[in-house]
Order: sequence, then C-alpha cells, then structure tokens
Amino acid sequence: MGGRGPAAEAAGNQLVSLWDSDLVPQFVPGFSVPSAPEHPLPSSPSTRPKVYLAAPLFTQHERRWNREVARRLEQLLHCEVILPQDFAVGDRKNDPRHFGELFRLCVQSVRDCDAMVAVLDGADADSGTCFEAGYAYAIGKPIVGVRTDYRAQQERGTNLMLARSCQAFVRRPAFDEDLDGLLGELSRKLKRLLNGTATPREPV
Repeated sequence: MGGRGPAAEAAGNQLVSLWDSDLVPQFVPGFSVPSAPEHPLPSSPSTRPKVYLAAPLFTQHERRWNREVARRLEQLLHCEVILPQDFAVGDRKNDPRHFGELFRLCVQSVRDCDAMVAVLDGADADSGTCFEAGYAYAIGKPIVGVRTDYRAQQERGTNLMLARSCQAFVRRPAFDEDLDGLLGELSRKLKRLLNGTATPREPV
C-alpha cells in the first residue's frame, strides 16, 4: 500500500495541531468552552496547589475511599484536593434541576486545578472520570492515573486511551489492600508533577 498523499498528510498535521492546542473544545462539533458557573467556586487566599480527584462517587464505599485519599494527600503534599462529590447547589446534591450547574462546576474545577488524580478502577472505568480525564488532557493538565483493579485490559490494566493520557500512573493490584503503600507512591508521583520535575510521560 502507498503512503498518504499530501492532502491527507496536511489534514493529519492540522488535526494534531488542533488537538495539541487550546482549540480542542472549539474544534469538536457542538462543543464550546463553558462559561463561568452561575455560583462561582469560593475564592481562597491559599496558595496551595489544587488537585482534582476524578473518581467513581456513587456508593458509600467509593465516597468514603475518595474522602480518605483526599485527606491523606492534603496531609502529605499540603495541597487542596477538590472532591466533586461535595459539589452542591444550595443544600442539594444530585438534584436533576441543577445538573447543568453541577456540570459547569466540575468542568470549571478541572480548568482551575494544577493536576488531576484519575481513579480508573472497574471492568470499564467510570464514564464521568473518563470525560474529566479526557478534558484535562486536552487542556494540558497533568494526570496521575490510579488503578487497583487487578483485571487487565490494554495498557496499565486499562483502556489505552486512558493509559496514554496519564503523565504518571500508579498500578497496585488490590490483593495487598495496602492503602498506605498506594498513597506513598501516588504522593511521590503527584509531587513531581506539581513541582514540574516529572518526565514528559512515564514509559508504559
């Protein structure tokens, strides 16, 4: 088979250029950069780096695990961990009348963070986490992927699109149930990303 013609080569280069720039949201048909939330996130005088924890948040176990991970990361790294499970409009969470506002809060928080931790457990990773990780990658936010699920997929135990969107990755199959070990490895890799001393991308 012959190689790509000049027109195809030019189109491919243009697509890569768009993907690598801040123009991605405008390039995707029907997608526009969201405006600021109607109820902006409270400003903080703190200069601590912000870490967005993208993870499943539907069960009591998931929510308590997320909260413990956030608490420990804040202690270890002196950072602020953003937990989307705490987002509410007024005093209500997950109210269908406010889904649009919750969406804007999540997207704005990804845009405002300094780095993301994406928990990619499950036979297939959580759809909301996948969206947040993809958006973070598109706008240049560094991501540390985490997978404790011992079921293997394409790379690093997960889908290759997720694995390759992460600048660093923590793969610790759940057999040892060692949360301290996981948090130690995660905090080290996250610290390198926040300090700007990480390699462009860990080898798979």
